[in-house]
Amino acid sequence: MTSRRTGDTGQAFPIYITVVGGLLFLAFAYFAVGQAAATRSGAQTAADAAALAAAQDAREQLRDGWLAVILKPAEWEGFLSGWRFREYTACQEAASFADRNDAELLSGAAGCSRLPRWDGEEGFAVKVRTLGTVGESVIPGTENQHATASAKAVIEPRCTFEPPKPPAQPDPTEAPDPGEDDDADDDTNPDPKPILGLSCDGVPWDIDPTHPKLPSAADLFTVRLAD
Repeated sequence: MTSRRTGDTGQAFPIYITVVGGLLFLAFAYFAVGQAAATRSGAQTAADAAALAAAQDAREQLRDGWLAVILKPAEWEGFLSGWRFREYTACQEAASFADRNDAELLSGAAGCSRLPRWDGEEGFAVKVRTLGTVGESVIPGTENQHATASAKAVIEPRCTFEPPKPPAQPDPTEAPDPGEDDDADDDTNPDPKPILGLSCDGVPWDIDPTHPKLPSAADLFTVRLAD
């Protein structure tokens, strides 16, 4: 009897070792998959943040530049349509936000670039790489594998401008009103008139020449991630 029990125990031990080894392998596999998924998720978060940061920086540039020429409506178009901004400074902001999320932009235009004008959209496309590796040196073979992700953010103007129609020219065949000359003498130094015709999301925004200002950048442009 004793020898039989000893034999059963000896036969069960390899099975026990196999089961434990299998469970350890599954646990390691789940850890590896989870670690890789977390790294990829972090890469996408960093890419989204970088793209939005670039677009938001460009939006602030647009408002500041527009405000500088606020009394010259003829120069508004580049700001109103959302394309008069500096790409370099916006991409610097993208790099800063990528770094805050433990990632870095790829080098050159592959990392941060302005969307092509012919696409009909203003904004930025970015691509980042995580600073940490997929397996964080815990999983063999992943020591040099970094996760990458891409994102695109667009800038959408929210305002339109319709210049007021010029006043009608007097008919040269009509006799001038005798009282017009007296009125002209009274208006030698007329107060500047407000600039009309600017509308943001359907809300009129009159520009007071004596105290010119614009709505906030968020009121002038929408920034969002694109698919």
